[in-house]
Amino acid sequence: MILTNVETIPGETIQEHYGLVQGSTIRAKHFGRDLMAGFKNIVGGELKGYTELLQESRNQALERMCRQAEELGANAVINVRIATSSVAAGAAEILAYGTAVRV
Repeated sequence: MILTNVETIPGETIQEHYGLVQGSTIRAKHFGRDLMAGFKNIVGGELKGYTELLQESRNQALERMCRQAEELGANAVINVRIATSSVAAGAAEILAYGTAVRV
């Protein structure tokens, strides 16, 4: 599956347009990660537990978007975007969306 955040794929011609596809996941903070983040807030530095959690979440949302595109017959998704939103205290949704096409 080709993924791009632009409207076209250089050197390719869009043959079919399948429309909007999306994938999402909702993740909550983990107590252990939250505890370590509290310590990092005191001394500063990267919150690696949260970095890993968000990377896993983005990957899962992208995988779900790709699965939906494949079910439509697409082999590429253009204009890919990722958005986040808070859905509850300590929980966030990660949404990946784009336009499914066949090139």
